[in-house]
Amino acid sequence: MAQRILEPGEIETLAAHSIPRVRIPDRTRLFAKRAERLRTLAATSPIGDYLRLFAVVADAQHAAVADFPAELPGAAQIEMAQTHRMPPIAAASWPRAPQWRATLQAICAAAARQPHLPAPIVQITAGLRDAAADELEAQADILLGARDGGIDAAAAPFLMAALQVNWLALASRFAANEVKPIDVPGLCPLCGSLPVSSIVATQTPYQGYRYLHCALCACEWHMVRVQCSQCGAAGKDIAYRSLASATAAGDAAIAAAVRAETCEHCHSYRKILYQEKDPGVEPVADDLASIALDLLLAEAGYARASGNPLLWQPAQG
Repeated sequence: MAQRILEPGEIETLAAHSIPRVRIPDRTRLFAKRAERLRTLAATSPIGDYLRLFAVVADAQHAAVADFPAELPGAAQIEMAQTHRMPPIAAASWPRAPQWRATLQAICAAAARQPHLPAPIVQITAGLRDAAADELEAQADILLGARDGGIDAAAAPFLMAALQVNWLALASRFAANEVKPIDVPGLCPLCGSLPVSSIVATQTPYQGYRYLHCALCACEWHMVRVQCSQCGAAGKDIAYRSLASATAAGDAAIAAAVRAETCEHCHSYRKILYQEKDPGVEPVADDLASIALDLLLAEAGYARASGNPLLWQPAQG
């Protein structure tokens, strides 16, 4: 019997009814897994020292999130946000727990204890530890508002690491079936932030489905494959490139666990990770470690759709 090919609209309808739409982050494992992956990748990476530094940062995040306070919106607030198809813990407006600044202190202290730390990192972490609360809050406002002006690019990854703890603590307390779609499918349905990358899962019931991974709260939400997560273009506009084949799609790109999904419509890209090729892939760690792919794609005329929270790279498009 011939198998009928589903049209794009039919795929989306099927997805809405049968595919788990949201994956809630596990606060007990996420940062520990990221730290482990960063150390694994560091062993063969040209930026191994940077990856090892942020493995230490991830360890500090893991320690901090265990008892980090998280005040969720009330039922009425969540219902209002969902009625208007808005994220319930929007990064730009939901109040931050003041403890995020203590988390930043702990992260900077952990980084500063590392041997042979480069002088610029020593200065950055010392400056953040000495900064006034209102200065840190102002920097956080800029970062979470996705504004470029006034940000110290070298300090931003440490600030983002502390803010990730705050938002992961919030996101992890939601149930997946409570999270409703928002008006912009390329933004996190919980906090409204941009994804850092996407991942094609292997574990049931998510097997074979693609999920965007929030750079801030680590919530993951489903998006159909072969579709640009930035502009929504699909089909022939989409191609896949890897370090082995950065300028043309082919067998080398297909075999890679970390690929770039490029779009000819908006000339942007995001990484897409395949657990079937490497079960250990982690959205933030593998995106960061594959910076060489970013350089090659930039030479080919493509712009990152959004940056990595551990390396300040604001959107170029």
